Amino acid sequence: MASLPIISNNLFFTIVFANFAEAVAEGRGKAQADALRSTRTDTIAKKILPNGSIQEINSTELRRGDQVRVVAGDMIPADGEVISGLGSVDESAITGESAPVLKQPGTDIASSVTGGTRLLSDELTIRITADPGQGFIDRMIALVEGAERTKTPNEIALTVLLAGRTDAGVSNCGSQYSTAG
Repeated sequence: MASLPIISNNLFFTIVFANFAEAVAEGRGKAQADALRSTRTDTIAKKILPNGSIQEINSTELRRGDQVRVVAGDMIPADGEVISGLGSVDESAITGESAPVLKQPGTDIASSVTGGTRLLSDELTIRITADPGQGFIDRMIALVEGAERTKTPNEIALTVLLAGRTDAGVSNCGSQYSTAG
């Protein structure tokens, strides 16, 4: 029975390592959510007022139906639909696709833009389609923060086995000490 403590120790360290790896992954997810959140709050929007003038405001102040002008190099301040202009948008932060996407009015896919992406060329006028807290990035943040990984059947079995082996090892040690004294 000398191998029982070795097996229990190996199982114990396996569980500790698995929990550590899970904590690291959770920390990375929270860091990604924080990075997305900072993109959302630090964007300046060029809101088009009813008289046609431009007012610079924080993107969190935009409401559904507002119109904004975005020029090359600007971050798109919120989810919206292109109503005029033509431009290439870098959506790699959202989709992972490195090639820019051409955006223009009048088409289903090509006219929608996501807040937090960057306009690479030309100029767009965008009608905002989502109120603050209801955009794509907001939903992504909520998913990342609310994500909870479920344990696999093997992890559950290993945890039960470790608990049983630890209990058996403690009982065994206790009985050896009680007969020795």
